[in-house]
Amino acid sequence: MPVDTFFAYIGVYADVEDAKSDYEVIKDLHTDLGLIDAYDAAVVERRSDGKVKIVKKHETPTRAGGVLGGGVGLATGLVIALFPAAAIGTGLLVGTTAGGTLLGSVAGHAAAGMSRSDLKDAGEALDAGTAGLVVVGVSDMQSKIEAAMKKAQKVEAKQLKADTKAIEDEAKSE
Repeated sequence: MPVDTFFAYIGVYADVEDAKSDYEVIKDLHTDLGLIDAYDAAVVERRSDGKVKIVKKHETPTRAGGVLGGGVGLATGLVIALFPAAAIGTGLLVGTTAGGTLLGSVAGHAAAGMSRSDLKDAGEALDAGTAGLVVVGVSDMQSKIEAAMKKAQKVEAKQLKADTKAIEDEAKSE
């Protein structure tokens, strides 16, 4: 079973615009290095009603995100694992049938790839802010990704292991 090791970076922000700004810096960093397929990212906003919404995302086209269609990858999966009722754009994802099944599968893989205490820490970190940026990247980009999250009030890095082949196989069987 080929398991890939990634890092999940969880940035906490007072403002969603700051999270979006750091998201763009991370996107530019990966584009400039020719590594656009080496990360997933999701900007999350906690609305005034307490609900969480994914307002912007990038899913790797050559990993699970491209296979799943609709751009569901490890960063989105991790957000859904932490906040099961999270919405993307204007829609609630978990309530859909086929999309919800695939999303649940990716969320399960993302959650299974982290320790319980790391998941708890990540959820509590995101609960502390108004917005968040979740980036799942390859381990050798760790210092560059952390440095790019300049506007974050706090950044936590957690190891995430995922069997991307199993995720892709599940996606194809849907």
